Order: sequence, then C-alpha cells, then structure tokens
Amino acid sequence: MSNTITQTAERRLTRQEVVARYPDVPRLVIIKTDVRLRGVHYTDAALGSVDPAIHQVRGRTLFGTRDGQLKPLPSSVLLKDGTLILPDPTPIEKNPYIIDLVDGQLALFDNGEFLEFLELTLKPRYYDLVTTSGIPMKEIVTARPQRLDLTASSYCHFGTKGNLCRYCNINSHNKQQVKEGVGKSRYKPQEISETIREALKEPGRFSFIHITGGSVLAGDEVFDKELDIYIETLQAIGENFATKKFPADVTTSAFNERQLRRLNEETGVMAYTSDLEVLNEEKFNWICPGKADAIGYKEWKRRLVAAVDIFGRGYVGTGIVAGVELARPFGYTSEEDALNATLDEAEYLAERGVTTWSSPWSVRPGSDLEDQTGPSLEYCVRVARGLNQLRKKYGLIIDFNDYRRCGNHPDTDLSRIN
Repeated sequence: MSNTITQTAERRLTRQEVVARYPDVPRLVIIKTDVRLRGVHYTDAALGSVDPAIHQVRGRTLFGTRDGQLKPLPSSVLLKDGTLILPDPTPIEKNPYIIDLVDGQLALFDNGEFLEFLELTLKPRYYDLVTTSGIPMKEIVTARPQRLDLTASSYCHFGTKGNLCRYCNINSHNKQQVKEGVGKSRYKPQEISETIREALKEPGRFSFIHITGGSVLAGDEVFDKELDIYIETLQAIGENFATKKFPADVTTSAFNERQLRRLNEETGVMAYTSDLEVLNEEKFNWICPGKADAIGYKEWKRRLVAAVDIFGRGYVGTGIVAGVELARPFGYTSEEDALNATLDEAEYLAERGVTTWSSPWSVRPGSDLEDQTGPSLEYCVRVARGLNQLRKKYGLIIDFNDYRRCGNHPDTDLSRIN
C-alpha cells in the first residue's frame, strides 16, 4: 500500500485504520499519539480512584491544559508496555478519550470502546517535603516516572513584545498559576539544590534531570540573561553530584557559540536542545515571530549545528510541534507537502549531528491558534516514523530524550524497538 497521506478535509483515517495502515508502528504508540492529539476526560469514578496521598498529580507546569483549569489530576499514566502518556484534560464536547474505572482499575476508552488498562505514577517521597525557606519541594521540581523537571523561568519574554509563538499559551498559563498561588516564576539556587538532594535520596527512582523555560531576551547580547539563569540553576543542581558532568539536559533559546561554551564549561549539563518548532523558514516566520525577529530561522539552525562541535554528535537536539505548520491561513494546505518539507529539513540537521523529535500539536486555549483544528493522526504517525528513520540512517542516539527520560515524543518511543 502506498504511504501517501490520503486525508481530505472531510475524511481522516480513524485510529483503527492508521493502526492497520502502519503495522511497523506499535499500536500503543499510535494510541498514545492520538491521546496527545485529542486529550482525555476523566469520569467521576476515575477521579475518585486518584489518591493525592499516593499518586502523583499535576502541580506547577509550563503550559496550560485544554480545559484551561488547574486541577490535581494525574500527571502521567502508563500503558502496559511502559509507554508514558502525559494526559491533557480536555472538555468532553471536544471528543477526547475517556478514562473510567473498570473493576477497580483505570481504563482508557474511545467512544465506548475499551482499549487498555492504565497505571498511575506513584508520588515521589520528596513531594511531601518543604525547603528550609518553607517552599513545598513539589513546586520547585516536578517529576515524571524516571525524570526530574525544573522550570528555569515560567514567563516567555517574546510575549512582552506580542511575539509569542502562535500555538503557545505559556504566559496566559503562568498568569493563571500565579493568580491561583501555584508556584512562582523562579526559585532560589538554594531551594533548587535542597530539592534535588532530597529527590536523589529515593534509590533508583530518577535517571535524568531536565531544565527548560521561557525565553529571556535581556543582556549585552540577546539571551545572555537567560544563559545566566540556566548556569545558576545547573550549578545549584551540580552541588549534589561528585562528578563534573551529571545526567541533565536543557531546552533553551538558541545560544551563540560563546554562550554555548559557557554553558558547557561552567555547568555539568550533558546535552543541549533548542526548539525550532517549525522546519520551514516561511512557516517559522509566521508561527514563531519572536524567534524570527530575535535570531531568524537560518541563524537558529546554524547555531544548532554549531552546538554539535561543543556537546557532540547526537547530544544536540531540536523539537518541532508536529502539525502546526498546517495552521490557517498561512500554513501548508497539503499534509503531504508539509511532511516532505519537514523531513527534508530534519535530514539536513541529522546529517550534521542534530536530532529532531516531535510533539503532536495540541490546540490550547490562550494561544493565538486556539480555535483551529489540529493535524490528523496519520500525519503525526508519519512524522514520527520519518524522524525515527533519520536517526537510524545517521546513527544518532536519543538516550537523553527517550521513552524513559521524557515520554512526550511518539517518535522517540520508536527508538526502543530498533
């Protein structure tokens, strides 16, 4: 069967049809991808089984959910193969997947069809502790099953100039969290160091640390202040390790070579990511106006390639929001054209040692594109297949962003079966 995408505006392939059409992609990865696209809704029975004293629930986050609410819902669920889903609570009228309770177990349903049983993530021990300054540690460092997450800054300064990426709701979500008392935009180095120290006391629980945040434009050169924040954060984390380097990566703005060398030499970080979001200059300029004005597509891409000389081949990456390049009115009108353009640019980067991974576009309230329709499931599956094939072709590792350490990218889930 041809691999040409057959979607039309009136007819998209169902999940079952996508599973049949792409037998090389595990069914559970396809389910995960579709759950990311459509979101989830919990029944009252399901919510009644979630115990915040035992299970890990959502706390401070960088981006808001599709229901626009701050509720202590599960932060992650696991399928039977260990595939991680970061569930996005979504209004029932938008046709999300349903999580219900069946014989005392959480279960995933799609329009009444039972798909799989789910497991909840257990709460880390440090979630019940506070720092010496009285801050709950769970506000400072959140967790995935095997990863610790820190937000260096929860406000993006591109938004100050009205140039926030069009799919993003980071600033409206930050405002909502601050208003409702869910954490702060930044924390002190001592608070970070204390929290990491306590988290690492749980033997075998965590294998990686990830730090990200909104862009900060201030400094003698653009992003100098942002760089200082990451260095300060990483140095605080590093106080808890005996070795100079430790298992951590960052997702930052596109630092220049001087800034990258400082990041590498003054901290223990092992891998570097800077997200292009869209792999086409024309679409990038429209969807990411702040990034386009501050650096530009060609220079952002050049800096990624330059980072390979500093961090090493396979230890530099960029993330894309799969499907946002199809947004109206200036996006691609053909999913096939969008796929070909995306994979062509991803191959250019892969040849030069930069790994690309994808997150399916989740249309979120508070973003410029909140009234649009996201991409098809088939499109996101083909993006994931293509990116995984490029990593295989060019021998690029995904160890610091695989299904254990991240779990947010369907294409990196595929690396475990090769």
